[in-house]
Amino acid sequence: MTLPSHALTAPFALARYRTGEAVQLGLVAGERIRPLSATDLAAPDLNAFLAAPAWERLAELASESEGWMPLADVTLTAPVEPRQVLQAGANYRQHVIELVAAGLTQKSDRTPEEARAAAAKIMDDRKANGQTYFFIGLPTAVVGDDVPLVLPAYSDVHDWELELAVVIGREAFRVSRDEAMSHVAGYTIVNDITTRDLVFRPDMKEIGTDWYRAKNAPGFLPTGPFLVPAPYVDGGNLAITLDLNGQRMQDSSTSDLMFDIPTLIAGASQNMPLLPGDLLLTGSPPGNGQHWQRFLRDGDVMTGGIEGLGAQVVRCVAEERTA
Repeated sequence: MTLPSHALTAPFALARYRTGEAVQLGLVAGERIRPLSATDLAAPDLNAFLAAPAWERLAELASESEGWMPLADVTLTAPVEPRQVLQAGANYRQHVIELVAAGLTQKSDRTPEEARAAAAKIMDDRKANGQTYFFIGLPTAVVGDDVPLVLPAYSDVHDWELELAVVIGREAFRVSRDEAMSHVAGYTIVNDITTRDLVFRPDMKEIGTDWYRAKNAPGFLPTGPFLVPAPYVDGGNLAITLDLNGQRMQDSSTSDLMFDIPTLIAGASQNMPLLPGDLLLTGSPPGNGQHWQRFLRDGDVMTGGIEGLGAQVVRCVAEERTA
């Protein structure tokens, strides 16, 4: 496995890899990986470890010389097993402005320039006076980039949204913003795939968005390849890019988040407890297919990278259309 950009920079990280039909948790250090047992973790499984992550224990294992394999010799899959996936909506100002100006959100008779100006005003007011906004993803949509992204035949407007994802550590329920970061175990990369023409229901305009159909097809949350421990990551200031067939489409920084990570965690925790291993997606920067008017096609290859977290490569395959 090669990392075309944003190589892993932490001294070690967690990953999961395939051994036949089974999946094994592993410790990654540089270009090496070694299996991790329950004894190594001092916990029965990954989520139990993340509830009280003893990173210093894994740091000691990372310094040992025995038991390693070349990272290139294994097939990595999603590095997490979340029970819940929460997704922050409309959390990069320019991203929302682009979506509105592109005309594929709610229909209106405004010109693109009028729509852009109206969206900018709304986002500035929201940042000053608004609240975090979340919707729910299905954990079953979480896959590694070892799984091709099958583009459902019912639409031609499947879009990419690369995002920094927070991996929850100890349970967080109704925590304050000041407490929030103590509940973060680490970070990973997620590409939140969206079918644009299913976001709004034409038969129920007053109801609003339909995130279930628009975002939860099989494999619509490519995740990983690594879970990088929080102590080695400044989640509020990371470069984030996505290339489509080698062409740069998204190029931004998490410093442009409208609501920062502590605010997102505090807001998300007010309704339901966030559990160890859960994913909290922080939003996607500008440069989606909706902006470029170029959506995913059979044979496309997306390379998404976030500074210090590695890179994921997602290959697209069109679903066969039935008569």
